[in-house]
Amino acid sequence: MLVMFTDFGCHGPYLGQMEAVLRREAPGIDVIDLLNDAPRTDPRHSAYLLAALARWWPEGTVFLGVVDPGVGGGRRAVALAADGKWFVGPDNGLFNTVAVQSVGHVDWYEIVWRPRRLSASFHGRDLFAPVAAALATGKADGWLRPWCGPDLSRWPEDLAEVVYLDHYGNAVTGLTYRDDWRGRVLSVAGRRLPQARTFSDVAAGEAFWYVDSMGLVEIAVNGGSAAEALGIAIGTPVSWSA
Repeated sequence: MLVMFTDFGCHGPYLGQMEAVLRREAPGIDVIDLLNDAPRTDPRHSAYLLAALARWWPEGTVFLGVVDPGVGGGRRAVALAADGKWFVGPDNGLFNTVAVQSVGHVDWYEIVWRPRRLSASFHGRDLFAPVAAALATGKADGWLRPWCGPDLSRWPEDLAEVVYLDHYGNAVTGLTYRDDWRGRVLSVAGRRLPQARTFSDVAAGEAFWYVDSMGLVEIAVNGGSAAEALGIAIGTPVSWSA
């Protein structure tokens, strides 16, 4: 499968243009718009969301990741092979969490192939989509060059911050749940939140944290918006209370 992860939003032509390239270059392969509202122009926070989502996909999946505020600048065009999956996009941190959370060896590559026409502002369509399609169809020979990869020595495996707000106002953090956190109190925006199994386990209007379907620590309000009720945003720090 070819899976798109972007900050494009659902308005405008960008998703359609990129999907058209994938379908043209990889006919017969499923193309899935997994997420198009990643934190806008924010590859750092997007990286934790992508890593959590990617865990649920089978080996052989090719992810086309485009959260690329530096498009047309000096950042590399790269591909990452991790846990039997490919990730194609910019070298700006978007794939770093996938790499540090990988359970096995990872291989980084620099994309050396270039199309005849390359827009300065839409590498997702002109560069990354054709490479992703070529990897999915086994036709990328000579398109990639091995690369040592970025320095990830200071890149945290988990991030104790809000990394995504869904349209309900639920706040996803960059913390992958661990059993030793069970029953702990989470502090965010001056509030102390208890753990609950799911929304219906707390009273209407009550804020809590839970383990979401991606395996991340998430903050919610039963019947309301955690973002509005608690005044939190992407980047808001969280911590475990004593």
